[in-house]
Amino acid sequence: MATIEGDKSVDGSLPERARPARMRIQTTALMSRDGASHPTELVDISATGVLLRRPPHWQGAEGQGWVLDMIFGHDLHIHLEAKVARISREHIGFAYTRIPEDKQVPLWNLLGGYADILELWHDD
Repeated sequence: MATIEGDKSVDGSLPERARPARMRIQTTALMSRDGASHPTELVDISATGVLLRRPPHWQGAEGQGWVLDMIFGHDLHIHLEAKVARISREHIGFAYTRIPEDKQVPLWNLLGGYADILELWHDD
């Protein structure tokens, strides 16, 4: 997220903001777009998006749409659409754009209480 100069507090620090709580969980994920696919690892997940480890040689840009497939345990496979919201050297943050109806309840069940909690954060 870009920082707007006016967003800084009087002491120069960045303000805290609220976002959906992120549940740290490590699992396998597959990113697919236009015939390209990249296996990677999920770092954390929330009610609005996921943070994935950036695969080597991945080429992408903010705003691009990707299909994400995530495996949780032996019996939960969540397949959804998301757009790139943030990119860093090590991670890619995605915001969900379409969660199939049959995957919504399993996703909320996976998140449990995290689906309803907001946490404070600030840009570093």
